[in-house]
Amino acid sequence: MKALAVAVLLLLPAACGPVTVEQAERQCLERARLAEHPRGMVKIGTGRGGSRVGGSISISSDFIQGRDPSALYDSCVQSKSGQLPRRPYYTLESR
Repeated sequence: MKALAVAVLLLLPAACGPVTVEQAERQCLERARLAEHPRGMVKIGTGRGGSRVGGSISISSDFIQGRDPSALYDSCVQSKSGQLPRRPYYTLESR
C-alpha cells in the first residue's frame, strides 16, 4: 500500500506539467471562440405529438467582459505549454 502511495505522489507532478504547444492550442481554441461571440443552436421538429422547439446558447464570461479572443488564446497556450502559439488566432481556419 505504501508503494502505491509513493507511485501516485511521483506521478502527480507529471500530470500537472506543461503540455505540448499543439495540445495547448487545441485546448485553448474553444475558449477563444466563445470569447469572440456566443454560440447557439435551435432545434425544430414535428412528430405525432405535435411540433417541438428547443435550443441552447453558450455565453462565456470572457465574452461578457469583452476580452480579446486573440490575446486570450495566446495567454492560454503560453500558460499551458510555456510557449507561444505557432500561429496567431485570427489566422486559424477552424475558427
